[in-house]
Amino acid sequence: MRVLIVEDDKALADGLMRTLKQSGYAVDHAGSGELALRACAEEHYDLIVLDVSLPGIDGFEVLRRLRRDNHAGSILLLTAHDAEPDRVRGLDLGADDYVTKPFSLPELEARVRALIRRSQVVKSPKLHFGRLTVDTAARRASVGSDALELTPREWTVLEYLLMRVGQVVSKEHLLQATCSWDDSLTHNAIEVYVSRLRSKLQHAGIRIRTVRGFGYMVDDPDAS
Repeated sequence: MRVLIVEDDKALADGLMRTLKQSGYAVDHAGSGELALRACAEEHYDLIVLDVSLPGIDGFEVLRRLRRDNHAGSILLLTAHDAEPDRVRGLDLGADDYVTKPFSLPELEARVRALIRRSQVVKSPKLHFGRLTVDTAARRASVGSDALELTPREWTVLEYLLMRVGQVVSKEHLLQATCSWDDSLTHNAIEVYVSRLRSKLQHAGIRIRTVRGFGYMVDDPDAS
C-alpha cells in the first residue's frame, strides 16, 4: 500500500513517515499543496494523509481538486481546527475521515488501518491463488493451513503482483511500490525480493515468471 503524507511541519512529517514505514507501508512526502497535486498526478496513492493548514494551496483546495479529478484513494485530514464547520467542510469535499491535532501516533495508525480496510473490503479482502490465500485487510498470507512469513517489502511485492495476475509488471513499478522517493532501493533489491518470494511460494502453486526485458508476471493458476 502506498501512502502520501502532505504536511509542511517537517518534524511531524518525519514522525508520521517513520511510523507508517515501520508498519510496512510505502510512504512519500509532500511539503505543500502544489507538491501534493504534482505527486498525485504522477503516482497512485491508496491513502493520502492531508494537513489542512498548508502554505499556498491549503488542504481543503487540494482535497477539492483531487476529488474533482476522480482520485479514488482514501483521504485522511489532519486539522488543528476543532470547529464543527471545518470538519463538515472537509467531509463534504470528500474526505473519508479526519484527525484533530494534537493526536497520538497510535490513534493515527488506527485510523489509517481502518481506512485501508474499508477500501480493501470493496475490492474483496481475501484473494485465493492455488493453495495461497492472501488476506489484504489483515495483511496475512497462508499456503494451505501454514502461515507464510513475509517481510513488509516482500508482502508489498507479492500483493502488487497478485493484484495484477496475468499482467507484466515492470521492475520500476515494483520499485515505486516498495520505496519512498528518498529511499535507495535498486532493481537488484527487487530481484532479491522476488527470489525470496519464489522460494517461499514453491509449494503454493504460484509461479512468478520473469519476462525478459520487461519485468515479472504471476501466471493465473486457475486459468485453463
